[in-house]
Amino acid sequence: MNVYGARRTRLMAQMQAGGVAVIPTAPTATRNNDCDYPYRHDSYFYYLSGVTEPDSVLVLVAPGAGGPGRTILFCRARNVEREIWDGCRLGPRDARTSFGFDAAYPIEELDVEMSKLLANAPALYYAMGKRASFDAQIKLWLRNVRRQTGAATPAIAYDVLTLLDEMRLFKDDAEQGIMEHAAAISGHAHRRVMQHSRPGMYEYQIEAELLYAFRKSGAQSPAYTSIVAAGANACILHYTANNAIAKNGDLILVDAGCELDGYASDITRTYPVNGRFSAPQRALYELVLAAQAAALDAVQPGLCFQGVHDAAVLVLAQGMLDIGLLDKNSAGSVEDVIADKSYRKFYMHGTGHWLGMDVHDVGQYRETAAAGNPSRQLQPGMALTVEPGIYVRPAEGVPPTLWNIGIRIEDDVLVTPGGHKIMSGAAPKAVAEIEQLMHPT
Repeated sequence: MNVYGARRTRLMAQMQAGGVAVIPTAPTATRNNDCDYPYRHDSYFYYLSGVTEPDSVLVLVAPGAGGPGRTILFCRARNVEREIWDGCRLGPRDARTSFGFDAAYPIEELDVEMSKLLANAPALYYAMGKRASFDAQIKLWLRNVRRQTGAATPAIAYDVLTLLDEMRLFKDDAEQGIMEHAAAISGHAHRRVMQHSRPGMYEYQIEAELLYAFRKSGAQSPAYTSIVAAGANACILHYTANNAIAKNGDLILVDAGCELDGYASDITRTYPVNGRFSAPQRALYELVLAAQAAALDAVQPGLCFQGVHDAAVLVLAQGMLDIGLLDKNSAGSVEDVIADKSYRKFYMHGTGHWLGMDVHDVGQYRETAAAGNPSRQLQPGMALTVEPGIYVRPAEGVPPTLWNIGIRIEDDVLVTPGGHKIMSGAAPKAVAEIEQLMHPT
């Protein structure tokens, strides 16, 4: 059984006997006039099917009294004329044999077939409220069932994403291999931008080096809009304009990762455009690096997700006091700084997130979804980012030598039975390593 078939079987095993799950892929989106945005499949659909074409829907019928489980794909039919313009289509026959479905039909037959499949099914599983147009299609099928003599609609509906989120949180061997490859491509791309950066370059010129490295190594696209932020721009957390000039003496914060075969990487490095850290820059950089090391030490099976953030905050808060970002006389002890959250003036985001098919991947961060419940324990197979930072805007009481410095260091990390594995190690982050790379002689 292929990896996608195994996932379909796992999902059906969690469904009510005879229940029907419906998972559509993403629609195409018009960019302007008759041009579409580059197509990207729905992550849930791809996770279960392996199919990347639009206009496709996956249907699963869980085993029950009516017989064994069934996996059905609805997809675009072969069309010689359209294939001249748009390229080859998979077609139902090849889709069934290539991806191991029990049956496959043209997408045009979806409404008719779903009205049959839902008749007398005990339960319906779909992504409730995710897309209004699909909610409307579900209602149409249910109306059609009600019109059938002697047929009943499903008595209960479930949000299928609650089951799939938990499955996707734990990466199988195939997923881990792809994610390690994606992180390696992105890590080498970060090396490239360090080697090619010079004072006077535009941020978008540095971004171009990233995009070149991603595509040249086989990645299909960036996993998200790249951040290339020079100088004060690095203090804007989601800066994406990438149109300023990197001046001599600036630090450049580069937050960028590729997507490979449906899986994201997410790496941030901060480095001096001229290849040499100033003393103030180095002091803050070493602080963030120490915070990341403490956070990485907390990535262990059995420890909680929140502990990764807490470990970073403890180091950062103490460093803010030691360096003079926070006044010891007014801020108090490091415990006071953490308790009253005064550190958030310079560090205002979390220390990581789940990583996988989506950059901010699915999965609960607490043992249950209810607020106030304990932070979730880390377990082997989980993948996350670890990304502490510090962002110093001009402000009264802050040493001017530290103004307009923004630093973030982010790695992609896999939880392993014995601890963790850093997947993005190809991207340099030690001060000496960065300076040596940028000034090899």
